[in-house]
Parts: sequence; C-alpha cells; structure tokens
Amino acid sequence: MELRFRERLAGHFKTITHHKLLVMKYCFRAGLYRQGLLHDLSKYMPSEFFAGVKYYQGYRSPNNAQREAEGCSPAWLHHKGRNKHHFEYWIDYPGKDSGNTQLAGMPMPKRYVVEMFCDRLAASRTYKKEDYTDRSPLEYYLKGKGHYVMHPDAERLLYRLLLMLSQHGERYTFRYIRRNVL
Repeated sequence: MELRFRERLAGHFKTITHHKLLVMKYCFRAGLYRQGLLHDLSKYMPSEFFAGVKYYQGYRSPNNAQREAEGCSPAWLHHKGRNKHHFEYWIDYPGKDSGNTQLAGMPMPKRYVVEMFCDRLAASRTYKKEDYTDRSPLEYYLKGKGHYVMHPDAERLLYRLLLMLSQHGERYTFRYIRRNVL
C-alpha cells in the first residue's frame, strides 16, 4: 500500500533527522564535533528533501528508489557532491603524469573516513532497526565492495574499522579511533 504525502513527509523527516542525530553522536564519540554538527545538512535542502519524500519507503534509502524509478538519482548526485564523508566525493581523474585516464579514488583525509564509518553505522541502525548487529555495517559494505571506486588507503581504513566494530563492538572501536586514527 502506497503511503500518502503527509505520511511520507513525516516519515522521511523523522528518518533523516534520526540518522543525523545518530551520526552526530558517533562523531562526537570520535572527537569530530564540527563534522557531527554539520553532517548531512544538505538532506534538508529542497533538491534532496522532496525527492526523499517522494521516494520514501522507510526501510532503505529513497535514493535507491529514485534511481530505480528514474534511471539515476539527482538527489544523490547533489548529496555526494556536497558531503566529503562520501568516497564518491573524492572520485576524479588522476593527474596527467600518471598516464591513467580512468576515474580513481583520491586520498581522503582520515577525519572523513571516520565520518563515513559513523555514517554507515548510523544508516545500518536506522534501516535495520531491531535486526541491527555490530556486523550489519560490515555486511552492507561487503555487498557493494566490488563496485566502489575508493582510494586504497581509505578503503583499508574503513574496512579495518567496520571489521573491528563487528568483532569488538562500538566502545573498543571508538577508543581505537580516538587513540590511533585521529
């Protein structure tokens, strides 16, 4: 059964706000206060927000539904171009001296890789709800791994943090981030 506009509007607003507050909490635990406060503010901009309302389902990103319906997601293109915690923000052509003309992942500052980790943790908690385990973010990452265009250093760090979370939990992983990554 399709949701009415008001139900989609309220559901989408609650979902993105819940997600943003979770990421803020995790960023604060990592010591990234500014990034926690500013995380995903573009989701409230009309170009992202109203597409999110239109394609809201409650159990997955509306960007995926928009992509399926329209062939691409302009809301996602807007979002990833404004938020440095997405590895897609860091995709470019290598310098002319490399001889490579293929798109590649550029180096990401560690603070954005950590914010990406926090984002994935919060997204898994938001969409999986009571089915969430500390392994959920790693499982989601592994499902899409073959399609990522990410700098090898960023990919290694993200994987290490997701694996650590799955094996040792949040407390251990955030302590490791504060002491050894940032």
